[in-house]
Amino acid sequence: MKVLKFGGTSVGSPERMKKLLDIIDPTQKQIVVLSAVSGTTNNLVEISQAFLASDKQKANELIKTLQDKYEVFIKELLNKPEFLAQGKEVIDYHFDILYAFSNDLFTVAEEKVVLAQGELLSTTLYHIYLKEINVPSVLLPALDFMKTDEDNEPVVDYITEHLQPMLDEAKDVNLFITQGFICRNAFGEIDNLRRGGSDYTASLIGSGIKADEVQIWTDIDGMHNNDPRIVKGTKPIANLSFDEAAELAYFGAKILHPQSVFPAQKYKIPVRILNTMDPKAFGTLISSESEKGKIKSIAAKDGITAIKIQSSRMLLAYGFLRRVFEVFERYKTPIDMITTSEVAVSVTIDDTRYLGEITKELSDFGIVEVDVNQSIICVVGDLGASSHGFAARVFDSLKHIPLRMISYGGSNCNISFLVKTDDKVETLRSLHNRLFE
Repeated sequence: MKVLKFGGTSVGSPERMKKLLDIIDPTQKQIVVLSAVSGTTNNLVEISQAFLASDKQKANELIKTLQDKYEVFIKELLNKPEFLAQGKEVIDYHFDILYAFSNDLFTVAEEKVVLAQGELLSTTLYHIYLKEINVPSVLLPALDFMKTDEDNEPVVDYITEHLQPMLDEAKDVNLFITQGFICRNAFGEIDNLRRGGSDYTASLIGSGIKADEVQIWTDIDGMHNNDPRIVKGTKPIANLSFDEAAELAYFGAKILHPQSVFPAQKYKIPVRILNTMDPKAFGTLISSESEKGKIKSIAAKDGITAIKIQSSRMLLAYGFLRRVFEVFERYKTPIDMITTSEVAVSVTIDDTRYLGEITKELSDFGIVEVDVNQSIICVVGDLGASSHGFAARVFDSLKHIPLRMISYGGSNCNISFLVKTDDKVETLRSLHNRLFE
């Protein structure tokens, strides 16, 4: 069985939703994971913000505007009166839920319920469309099998235990539809996967049922070897290892969230990134296989802040780094890059909510310097210790660009640099010209 995930743009209009059957093969066993219709989640966020601000009038106006869009949507998606009535019933049900929040206390818990309505709408409406055109399918409620634990981490064993019986009950059906992004938390409340959203759902389902392949259908033909918005002449990458894909996703390749790679990697489920607009394109295959002797891609991550702690006490000081890292741990702030010397340590973060508190505590260890508006540039490929010449080519292409930090050796497939964001474009283009042209 394969798992196919389609993002918001792939179901962004009735026409696109109908064209999914150009890709989905109802004669083959498949689980189709759908995101919310494009724009819906943003609208639901606005509605939630209005409720949180106690502006019920604005919230209800936003709900009415979104409901009107869906009224038009189903009239273009469904033709027969019977199924159009079913679509109208679905819309009324979910929007009644939204309106009902005008009468209740609205907290973060209720916000999660609001955000879940997008995926619940898209999957149910698509299921009705399939019924109208006589394509057998089963709607699998993600809230019945997708669960996170006390640490907000998905429980794969729970997915297997609860999803597999649903599949077994419908052995005569090939096509299953379910929601991406949404889940229940450890308390049984409606929640979401946050990191990776629907991609993460597809990877978790693939791992839970030991799928043959997970396919992520998006609006670009796979991961590219550089940012096509900035650099001309980029090309899709045919093959990536799980580690390479995770590095690229973490350091700026927006097409895939790094978290969505890990379940598939653990259970060795191949992940293929494909283009909904060009289904025949090869895309990018992510697997356990690693190609030797190649640099694969370059990615950039903006919004980085660098923090340097300089202290003469650091020299040969046992436990110094542990105490530094404990400061970031207390404020639940992840670190991206780390470089050290005998008298200083530099780290980068992209979450600056507690920057003031962190720097205040770090000042007990020595002099603290903070640099904002930085970008991490990541070069990914076969860059292990046994590879010759690649690192030299990388450094040679950057000899005219000031480098704030360099990270090399922590991974066999990554060299990372920290540069001023003002220098990012030049850095990406210079690396591309030297490494790929």
